[in-house]
Amino acid sequence: QLQLVESGGGLVQPGGSLRLSCAASGFTLDYYAIGWFRQAPGKEREGVSCISRSGGSTNYPDSVKGRFTISRDNAKNTVYLQMNSLKPEDTAVYYCAAQWRPTPWVNTCSTSPTDYIDWGQGTQVTVSS
Repeated sequence: QLQLVESGGGLVQPGGSLRLSCAASGFTLDYYAIGWFRQAPGKEREGVSCISRSGGSTNYPDSVKGRFTISRDNAKNTVYLQMNSLKPEDTAVYYCAAQWRPTPWVNTCSTSPTDYIDWGQGTQVTVSS
């Protein structure tokens, strides 16, 4: 089975940092664009970052731009999300997801949840004093 497992979440004070990991098993990430998403209670799932299959293209919404950084290490079959200057409104369950991109000249990614099929189980991030 295709599996994505998030880790690295936890409790952090405002202004602090966390590094989330998304490890793939059962498949290789080489032919997938990867997105990071979050969902707070009572809110819609929203994209916070994505990275193309080659790593050459990334996207961020204004809410996290300049604070979050996505990266990938295909040799480790893992994608990371570095989160700095965290705010209480960043509190949510964070998910990674994979989008199959078999065409090598397609070097784009999407932050829309509807464009993804394979999802991890999520990891809780809580920003509070």
